[in-house]
Amino acid sequence: MRSGRAGQRHPVQWPGSEATKDLLSEIRKMRGGIEEQTGSSLNVTCSTAVNIDVADKLSGARPVYCLLVMGLALLLLIVDFRSIAVPVKAALGLPLSLGASLGALVAVFQWGWLSDLFGITQTGLVLCFLPMLLVGIVFGLAMDYGVFLVSRMREEYKHGKPPTQAMVHGFGHSSQVVTAAVLIRIAVFGSFIFAELQVIKGTGFALAIGVLLDAFVVRMTLVPAVMAVLGDKVWWLPRFLHR
Repeated sequence: MRSGRAGQRHPVQWPGSEATKDLLSEIRKMRGGIEEQTGSSLNVTCSTAVNIDVADKLSGARPVYCLLVMGLALLLLIVDFRSIAVPVKAALGLPLSLGASLGALVAVFQWGWLSDLFGITQTGLVLCFLPMLLVGIVFGLAMDYGVFLVSRMREEYKHGKPPTQAMVHGFGHSSQVVTAAVLIRIAVFGSFIFAELQVIKGTGFALAIGVLLDAFVVRMTLVPAVMAVLGDKVWWLPRFLHR
């Protein structure tokens, strides 16, 4: 490959390697001077250029996307549960499960940990669209399981039980159904690991790990623990919001 500088050569590199990315950045930096000298329009394209541009676009849109999804969910949960603490703790638990699932995805599919166990023949970079996909699907499922669990707790609390007792009774009545639903979802996503395409394998693995951790660690462990600590405060709502 030739960078455009006389006499300077670059060895052939894998399209996703750092050397190829550096070369692309160098060519694009030279574009302005070449266009000014020749009066022409110069564009650079290849698989690496497309991947970098798409990743940059998605990275720029990701904060807005996350804020929109989580903001709407917070508003709906406040209206539904008449509480500030319940929606906030539901939203704060999401980064824990997402971070853990993305970490497991990188460890297996990028670093190669336990790759033989999952039949991974080639490791590489994680696709740039996977984080946004995980946010949408895992957050939606987490809200479903969370709403199902907390709704029964609120019913018990509204019927006069103390906060901790309401949490225990509500959890006991709804946890079995949630557990069954979670196991079914994990089996569905986990079956994607047997696919031939690496993209399908990674997507299924990340979704299965995300649902597993969010349901059993966040929704069924951390959330009840926080509710037990907060007591009556978990159902507090400012008076001006009651309308």
